[in-house]
Amino acid sequence: MKLLPRSLFAFAAAALVAGVTVAQQTPPRPSVPRPVVPEAPVPPPPDVEGKSWVLMDYNTGQIIASKDPDMQVEPASITKVMTDYVVSAEIGNGKIHMTDPVTISENAWRGGGAGTDGSTSFLKLNSQVPLKDLLYGMIIQSGNDAAIALAEHTAGSEPAFANLMNAYAKQLGMTHSNFQNASGYPIANHYTTARDIAILSRALIHDFPEDYAISAVKEFEWNGIKQHNRNLLLWRDNTVDGIKTGHTAAAGYCLAASAKQGDARMIAIVMGANSEKGRADAALALLNYGFRFYESHKLYEANKPLATPKLWKGAENTIPLGLTEDAMVSVKRGDYDKLKANLDIPATLIAPFKKGQQVGTLRVTLDGQPVLTKPLVALADAPEGGFFSRLWDTIMLWFHSDDGDKK
Repeated sequence: MKLLPRSLFAFAAAALVAGVTVAQQTPPRPSVPRPVVPEAPVPPPPDVEGKSWVLMDYNTGQIIASKDPDMQVEPASITKVMTDYVVSAEIGNGKIHMTDPVTISENAWRGGGAGTDGSTSFLKLNSQVPLKDLLYGMIIQSGNDAAIALAEHTAGSEPAFANLMNAYAKQLGMTHSNFQNASGYPIANHYTTARDIAILSRALIHDFPEDYAISAVKEFEWNGIKQHNRNLLLWRDNTVDGIKTGHTAAAGYCLAASAKQGDARMIAIVMGANSEKGRADAALALLNYGFRFYESHKLYEANKPLATPKLWKGAENTIPLGLTEDAMVSVKRGDYDKLKANLDIPATLIAPFKKGQQVGTLRVTLDGQPVLTKPLVALADAPEGGFFSRLWDTIMLWFHSDDGDKK
């Protein structure tokens, strides 16, 4: 028999003596234990068609799944994603403009026009076409003539434009690519990788969202000829909004695809599939896998102090440390609570420090394995203090040592 607490017992006794009726309360029903739901496993990625492929989380840039991501392959018209990036960057730098009239040279007409066996926008020789329409023709119709005309207008010649492509590729961190032309027409020493195209695609979406939006347009008409976007996923899934297809006999069927669901965006790159349907099926399976089983999280915001450790010999007593960019991670669903963060900061910090100077390191792990490593920097200048302040701290440092050593 469970005894009442003394206070409650005394209250009941006093109420009874006073002739007061104690209100009867219905005891709460016992809670029904909820069944323990086992942790949902995450299956391996789908075994999709293609020589190589990559699935990337756009928000973090992490590769979620891949097959031979660094295999050097012919990119075919996936090359035009690089051409698009360079043209967009040059527009952004003010060197060329969307309204520029572009003359269609004999080289562009003969090398990528209707007389070839490649994709074309059917541009007329010596005609002048607004640069914006050439972008639409290159991205939607995959026009080789449009790509060559854009290259010549941007850099003076296609070989010079190829040098510009390689310079931007290096700047983006595309370490296994080399471009020889703007269209992707087969030529020696013209190659890339699935990983590099994922890096490029992420940069295009982030840096030039308005130009990227062109890749979601389903059809474009020029010179009286209407052509459809070859990206079948634009019709099959309304979350897909890009990016580019490619095909030659040597390269096979290639597709760079991206889709957005809420705040999440995934990028799938498939190189060397066996058919147009095969590349679309493969990319969609990868995108669905990413959305279903992975999620991205912002752990810490840029420019917000993560630590304010003691500063010796400084004008201030502490120094704010943080990140120059948001710390984001991609993890399997259900793994977020397993993440562990650690700040590696020297035991003794002595002024001066400059704003942006690395002072320590943020390390995030999952089950003991590294997930994210970012430099921890000074968020403000930390100059030296005055003479007497420095002298006092010099004396105090003899009595202070986190690691047991006299400083």
